[in-house]
Amino acid sequence: MSQEQTYAAAGFGQTVPRGTCPAVVVVDFSYGFTDAQYPTAADMSEQIAATLRLATVAREKGFPVLFTTIAYHPWEVTALPWLKKAAGMAALQHGTRLVGIDARMARREDEPLIVKHGASAFHGTNLAALLTGAGVDTVLVTGATTSGCVRATVVDAVQSGFNVLVPRDCVADRAQAPHDANLYDMNQKYADVIGLEDALGYLSSVKTDA
Repeated sequence: MSQEQTYAAAGFGQTVPRGTCPAVVVVDFSYGFTDAQYPTAADMSEQIAATLRLATVAREKGFPVLFTTIAYHPWEVTALPWLKKAAGMAALQHGTRLVGIDARMARREDEPLIVKHGASAFHGTNLAALLTGAGVDTVLVTGATTSGCVRATVVDAVQSGFNVLVPRDCVADRAQAPHDANLYDMNQKYADVIGLEDALGYLSSVKTDA
């Protein structure tokens, strides 16, 4: 039995419903991930450009666009177990350039910036409350990294009751193999991994009161 047959026999890979109130969540497109001068980062220029296109359409339609960043206080660095495993993340400290959202995303002042301390944008934050309060039913997850914070956010999003879409052109990783493997797995179990044009078309097609 092939891999595809095995997953199909288990009932994976079904199509995710697309709701009437989407939101775009931009996970950790901060300089600590997008500026390759930092060891924690990689060149994500293409994915940032694609995500900006997505965010622009969402803004024009009046749909929420929310951002996340990882940021620590010095006293947290020695206390959090994740930073013992992923020690490079300890450089992402409040007040440093690394935690600022990449200016190429053109984040607006009225767009929420959620500060998190782990991989998932939902864990220990008010993201679910913000989405629920805005009536959101479908979340398009973008950002970095595919195998880390994006995947964790996708899993928690679907577990929080949201339909989840992942535009493949809008997520990035430091290496191709984990990127590809996690896109495959998310598409089988947690989200629909779709093309950018499909995502743009979906946002454009949703009717609004405006």
